[in-house]
Amino acid sequence: MFETLIYSLIAGVAVGFAAGYLGSIMVLEKMALVGDAMSHVALPGLALGVLFGFSPLLGGFLFLFVTAIIIWQVGRSTKLSFETIVGTAFTLALAIGILLYGDRLDALEEALFGDITRVTSMYALSSVIASVAVIFLTHFIYSNLVLSLISEELAKSKGIKTAAVNLLYLLLVSVIVAIGIQVTGTLLVGFLVVTPAAAARIVSGNLSTYRNLSAVFGAVSAISGILFSTTMNVLPGPLIVISGVAIFAIMLTYRKFKKMI
Repeated sequence: MFETLIYSLIAGVAVGFAAGYLGSIMVLEKMALVGDAMSHVALPGLALGVLFGFSPLLGGFLFLFVTAIIIWQVGRSTKLSFETIVGTAFTLALAIGILLYGDRLDALEEALFGDITRVTSMYALSSVIASVAVIFLTHFIYSNLVLSLISEELAKSKGIKTAAVNLLYLLLVSVIVAIGIQVTGTLLVGFLVVTPAAAARIVSGNLSTYRNLSAVFGAVSAISGILFSTTMNVLPGPLIVISGVAIFAIMLTYRKFKKMI
């Protein structure tokens, strides 16, 4: 049990840090729905894994990967916003996933809320490697992505391949959502991409501080939620959310207090 807790904490720190870093772009550009909705898209893939006896996490990742490409292509073809397309995709995926699980309620509960008792050393290592890669690539495209979201025409005039940058970002979100499912579940993993960044936005004075704080708050939310879940013997997902909301409330209180003095 102790080893499982250590592996869970390692995975949680990695995923939380990377999710917060990615989420700083979503909150900055008012795309919070994208992060939350993408997490639900994995559910049919997880269900197929359970039904046909292969890794549910692999199924979830493949489903996310394919969906991200479809969303990107539809966005290019129709000029609809990411929020509109993802909003449609996630409700459809959620409905299909629940139907596929059928009466497998235990498996559905694990998929929705996570289960740290199944976290292994290989999963922890994979989470660290994937998170480091995601952070590196996100940092590499960060300024180009922000500019393309603000003004696609201006970004193109500067030689930025906006379509490629947007696709890469969606795929990076898919990776983080996929590896975070085991800890927080599909229902709540989108929280790690939104709430830590929202808390950081309240107290940050510049872009660099904002994205770094987003990552730190994501990691702290994951650590505290996992520790509380182990102590209380409950699923980790809801407690990670509560921890993150507590951080948000503290930052909000700090900002109001700072204005008063």
